Parts: sequence; structure tokens; C-alpha cells
Amino acid sequence: MTDFTIPEHHSLWQENRNVKQYPALKQDDTADILIIGGGIAGIISAYMLTKAGKKVTVIEQHRLLEGVTGYTTAKVTAQHGIIYSKIMKTFDKETAKLYYEANMEALNFFRKTITELNIDCDFAEKDAYIYAESDSAKKLLEKELEAYHSIGIDGGTAEVEASFPIKPKLAAVMRNQAQFHPVKFLAPLITEIEKNGGKIYEHTMATEFTDHKNPVVRTENGAVISANYAIVATHFPFNAADGTYFARMNFNRSYVIGAKAAFIPEGMYISADQPKRSIRSAVDINGEPILLLGGDGHRVGMSESHTMKHYENLAEFGEKYFGLESIPYRWSSQDMTTLDEVPYIGKMISGKENILVATGFHKWGMTTGALAGILLTDQILGHENRYASVFDPTRTKLKGKDAAEFLKDNATVAKELVSGKLENPDKTVDELKAGEGSVVKINGDRAGAYRDKNGQVHAVDTTCTHMGCETHWNDAEKSWDCPCHGSRFHYTGDVIHGPAKKPLKKLKSE
Repeated sequence: MTDFTIPEHHSLWQENRNVKQYPALKQDDTADILIIGGGIAGIISAYMLTKAGKKVTVIEQHRLLEGVTGYTTAKVTAQHGIIYSKIMKTFDKETAKLYYEANMEALNFFRKTITELNIDCDFAEKDAYIYAESDSAKKLLEKELEAYHSIGIDGGTAEVEASFPIKPKLAAVMRNQAQFHPVKFLAPLITEIEKNGGKIYEHTMATEFTDHKNPVVRTENGAVISANYAIVATHFPFNAADGTYFARMNFNRSYVIGAKAAFIPEGMYISADQPKRSIRSAVDINGEPILLLGGDGHRVGMSESHTMKHYENLAEFGEKYFGLESIPYRWSSQDMTTLDEVPYIGKMISGKENILVATGFHKWGMTTGALAGILLTDQILGHENRYASVFDPTRTKLKGKDAAEFLKDNATVAKELVSGKLENPDKTVDELKAGEGSVVKINGDRAGAYRDKNGQVHAVDTTCTHMGCETHWNDAEKSWDCPCHGSRFHYTGDVIHGPAKKPLKKLKSE
């Protein structure tokens, strides 16, 4: 394999981003609707609700569009891998049909909004393909094609592009899907939110609901926001009051490289085989073609190798099939999947209509993020929506494999609570090179340390502040990742992803 230079973590979507900065909330506030989270679901919800005349406040813990939304493959499609045959098995044909139609409505939302606001976001209509190389994947895809036919999906068995370098045993197509640049699309919506009277605050972390009946939220800096409704669009549900969301979802990381390549396919592709491979075209800031290769996912904090290896695997795949020339971009993202693989969108707690949630997007956050905006807006405005029951977060139906996954995940948590404490340190603090992190011993106790490029050591207690599991070092993203419930922490200890709300304890490294 060619020794490609893998760049620092750098997303194509974050390059030359034209997104205004907003202040932190310092004083108490009131709103008709408080939206917690400044990603695609939160921004689209705020756009639609302010357009309807509602008084909306949006708060974001870090910066708008710098979470999962800014680190996606940005496919806008109802083709979510092998999904419709699974939904038909877990639920029924009608539910699978509604899932498809709901995501197609979300796709049409993008088309309509781009036209209405004249947004230039590299939106391009594309056919979306699933391809199978192995016999086992071919069987799964055959069942998926049966579901396509049963539901009436616009697509079916297809030949891949003649010049596509992978020659699969079977391929399925879903026609008239799309891809885009998510930050370019959402930045104008943020402008519209302000024009419509909405208020936006960054660097403002919600810490607790002090009242669930009439949502009152306290922030980390002490400011309190009172609202008639609250939408929790924080990737992982902030302050999930029933305490079960982290037990009903899987937490996974996946990887993307953006490369100059000899061949870039016209359509969008995803493999039915494992490890997963996602393939699409894009353009860089100079308008030059870029190949995006994604996949190689794993459970958070449980990579079988150094996390940089996943980028190397994608580069090796790209060189083999697409003639990679250079890799100017690479990024990773975190996704959550519900046990039945259908997102949770709607009321967070059974019997409480005014606290709503959107989570568990199963790596398809562009269409499901827009769908969340549509569903949550309808629920707040009192409009009937025929898709609402499909995505109801309070559903409790678990069948066969889903129930087994629930037990397996909880067994994994129990194992990690014990085994993580027994992990032997890899290095001493003195052995750490610049840019290197590891589990170490400090004063005889297990700890984590990272030596930055200036030689300064950042030492932390590696015990996750959520439920006490031991975090693992992520060398690609320079973070401490929890394998139990997906919390991630910067090497300084600050929270990157929940459910943890408190940072890792900082230690002295001497």
C-alpha cells in the first residue's frame, strides 16, 4: 500500500464555514419553545417553529453545527442500508412503508427549502445503491429487495455503473435520492431563525430540568430558561428523565476520508457486507472533485486496534478500487442506534407532552434530522402527523433479536465496569512522546495522560463520570472514550459527548 499522509482531523464540511458566532447565555430567559442542541434536528425545528410565529430559544453546548451534523457523509436519502426487511420483521409492512414515506417527505423538505431560500449547498440528485459481494450479504439484500417490492419503493434490482470498480454479486437501487453540503444548507436557516425573532446561544450547556410540567432548564453558568415546550436534540438525550435511553441504544463511531482519486463514481453506494463501506462524490472549496469513503465503524471505546487504523483501512480500500492520489480530509463521527433501529422522535416521557426528544438516528441523521423537525413542529403546533407513532420514543416493543441485544449490551456494561479497572497501564508519563496519550500510573493509581505538542502533560482520572466505567484512549481523535454508554472526553477531560455531563477529574502528573 502507498504510504498516504493521513491529515489531522479535518472535515470538508467545516472548511471556510460561514456560520455566525453567538454568545453564551448569561441571564434568565423565557420562550415558547426551548431547543437544546444546535445540530440539524435542532436547527430545522427552530426554523420551522419560528416560521410559524413561535418564540424560540436555541442553546448549544459548544458551537452550532460542530457536532455530529458537521461530521457526516451527508447523504440525503431514504436508503438506509439493509433496513426495510428488518422493520417488516420487527413490526409490519405498514410500519416499513411509513418509515420510507416519512424519509421521502424529509428529502422533499430539503428540495423545497433549497428552492424557497435559494440555498447553494452542492445539492445533487443521485441514485443510491446497496451492493453485496459475499453470499451471506447477497441473501440479506435479496430479502431487502423483496421488502422494496412489497412496500412500493422506487427502485429494485440494478446494475451498478459500468465503470464502478467493484463487481458485486447483487445490487439494489433507490432512485432519485440526493447528497449535499450540510453546513452550507443549515447556515441560511440559522439566519432565518434570527430574522424570525429566534434567539441563539452557544457555549451554553443545559444541566437539568428543574420542572418537567412546565419545562424549566438550568444551565451550567446558572442561567434558567422557562418554556412551554422543550426539544432535546442533543444527540444523546440531555437529562433523560426515565433513565433508560442509554440502555436502549448502541453507541458507535465511524470514519470518513476525503480523497483525490483517479475514479469517482456518479451514484451513492453502501455495502451490505462488513466492514461497512460508504462511497459518494463531493467537491472541495475550489470546486474540485473529491471521493468520500466512510465506514469501518465500531462500538465507542472498543476498537480492536488503534483508532488511526480505521482511516488506514479506508485508504487501503480506496487505493485498491479507486486509485487514491492524496487524502486532504479525514473525520469521524458518533452515532446512536435504537434496539429496533428506528429513531426516537416525539415525547420523551410517557404522559408528558411538552418535553420532546430526537435521537437514535442510526447513522442517517440528515433525513431523520429533517424528519425530526417536521414531526416535532407538528406535535407542538397540534397538527396530526401520520408518521408519529412509528417513531414514538415511548414504544416498548422488543422482539427476539432486539431483546437479545438489550441483554447483550447490559452484559457488556457489566463486563466493562469490572475489566476496565484491571487494565494495566501501557506506559509511564515520562515515556509519552509529543502527541501521544496512554493509560499510565500516577502515584500508584491508574490514570490517563496525554503529552501535547508543546510538551505539556494533561493527566485525568479515566473513570467516566456517567456510571463509573473506565474510558479508553482514542489516538485518532485524542479523546477518552467510554465503552459503556458512549460518553467521550477531550484529553483535557472536558465532555465531548454525553450522557456524561461532568468532565473527567484532572490530575497532577508529577
